[in-house]
Amino acid sequence: MILAKEKIRNYLWEKIKETYPISWNDLQLTFPPDISMGDLCFTFPFKLARLIKKNPRQIAEEIAEKLKDLEDVAKIEIAGPGYINLFLNQERFFLERLRSLDQSQLRPEERKIIVEHTNINPNKAAHIGHLRNACLGDTLVQCLRYKGEKVEVQNYIDDTGVQVVDVVFGFMELEKKSLEDLEKIPGRFDYYCWDLYTRVSAFLSAHPEAQAKKAEILRKIEHGEPPEAQYAYYISRRILKAHLATMKRLGITYDVLPCESSILALKFWEKAFQLLKEKGGLIYSEDGPNKGCWVMRLEGDQEREKVIVRSDGTVTYVGKDIAYQLWKFGLLGGDFYYEPFQQENGHIIWITTSEPRECPVSFGRASKVYNVIDVRQSYLQKIVAQGLKVLGYEEQADKSIHFSYEMVALSPKSLKELGFEVIEEEKERSFYEVSGRKGLGVKADDLLDRLESKALAEVEKRNPELSQEEKINIARQIACGSIRYFMLRFARNSLLIFDFDEALNFEGETGPYLQYTGVRLNSIFRKLQEREGFQPADLSAWINSEFLPLDGMDEKERSHFWELVIYASQYEETILESIYTLEFAHLAKFAFNLCQKINSYYHLYPILNEKNQDLRKIRLLTVAYVLAILKKLLALMGIPLPERM
Repeated sequence: MILAKEKIRNYLWEKIKETYPISWNDLQLTFPPDISMGDLCFTFPFKLARLIKKNPRQIAEEIAEKLKDLEDVAKIEIAGPGYINLFLNQERFFLERLRSLDQSQLRPEERKIIVEHTNINPNKAAHIGHLRNACLGDTLVQCLRYKGEKVEVQNYIDDTGVQVVDVVFGFMELEKKSLEDLEKIPGRFDYYCWDLYTRVSAFLSAHPEAQAKKAEILRKIEHGEPPEAQYAYYISRRILKAHLATMKRLGITYDVLPCESSILALKFWEKAFQLLKEKGGLIYSEDGPNKGCWVMRLEGDQEREKVIVRSDGTVTYVGKDIAYQLWKFGLLGGDFYYEPFQQENGHIIWITTSEPRECPVSFGRASKVYNVIDVRQSYLQKIVAQGLKVLGYEEQADKSIHFSYEMVALSPKSLKELGFEVIEEEKERSFYEVSGRKGLGVKADDLLDRLESKALAEVEKRNPELSQEEKINIARQIACGSIRYFMLRFARNSLLIFDFDEALNFEGETGPYLQYTGVRLNSIFRKLQEREGFQPADLSAWINSEFLPLDGMDEKERSHFWELVIYASQYEETILESIYTLEFAHLAKFAFNLCQKINSYYHLYPILNEKNQDLRKIRLLTVAYVLAILKKLLALMGIPLPERM
């Protein structure tokens, strides 16, 4: 639809630019509220009327005359006080859309975009809340790449942060384990650390005097001192591998894993710290609760201070994040060293290191950065942007985009299913926050295992003739589609209350419903091939012909056909809207609505038993068109399309 709009706008612009005081951007085309009123609509006569003091309807009638020879438009109607409603040439439009399916009409706008997402603390297993971040971030990446942008995907590894320190404390102080003992822990190391982290949190709450020991461990890890730094390295790397394996189950991967330890070891923070002090962006607190700390005061709220460097000299998360953000834009004058961390299907995931080496790759130096971090980090993200502004990097601060989203919570029913007892005073609550410290949450792999198990039972019931390997593969694809759609379908700034029954529902507005629609449409062509030897080349021949027998449809079918085609043709506008608003619930809803429309169409107008060859041809082309668009949408959302279901 974008191409059709541009053609009409360009045609009209050449006709009227010398006559009316109007710009090309004023010639926006919208969709009428009802398709019976037209396919596209110009509203600019109202603005023009105010400028030249003329009746908008009279202007609309003059403009309509300029469009009457445009081949893409079959009919023009002036509606109300000055709307110009356009009815497209249906045959011409449909053929052009079919022929341009492989050509994106979207254009890149940036030199390079960095998307940082997932960012799980490498101290325990990933939980359901982390999946929302990863699914949103990966969908943004896929949409940007579809748009033609050069995108670099980063997953920041906070391998020196307080959460890793807690687990190091647990192994060294509570369990008295050596590094060799850690290497002998069998099975899911990330699950083991999940439980240990919960125990450490409870222990530190009950023994505040132990905080001094924890602070000492943090200092040693930040300065790379053994054995604490060695514990942190081993724990974070082993858990990171588990996280990557979890995300791989959802088809999510990364280009580079920047580590906090590298930022410290390569003195990135020290350089940023010096620059911030020179520009007056940091203030040394002489008294009060932050005495001895370096703080930043938020622009517009000078009474509020954020500690950047603690009184013991250790750096807070936000301080290191300012240095990291400067590096992303190529503003630190240096780079990390890199080494391969993992390779999958020919794709290397690189990790940063402070050890000098020859590197065949380089990262960073973006013109725009998206940081996918939950809404609770909004204040800290403002501090990061302010750090750039203080240093004079206004443009980069404006292009530091916080892609925020609300947290994932658990329904009371899910909480009970997990075996958690709710204290009496909280029993009336409608949801409960996921908390790693309390061990309260659904582990991501446990959730995926449950989904796969349920999906496998359905596949075995519907397709008993398939091999076990085929059944398991389909079940994994269904589980992936189920969770990825669930994470996208709700507005990002709405609380996502996870409920097992809803997530595992295979009907309604779910990923499996979208997948089943794609499978059903694919089966039409498979059956035609089995029965009649139908080949994709047959479709291509029809698409490249100069005539489509649309007149063979009755009025009712033609109306349904056209409404479906026009709706499907808006998919690229929906992709753009989703990118610009960072609201991928639009994309999910569009895909769901498209599936509803094509299922309704196919129910009303069957193909396999249709005797009229002209009707059959149009219906096949319609299904092929919608299927091609649905495949694009599923790919953007990371939802695999199984062969069967």
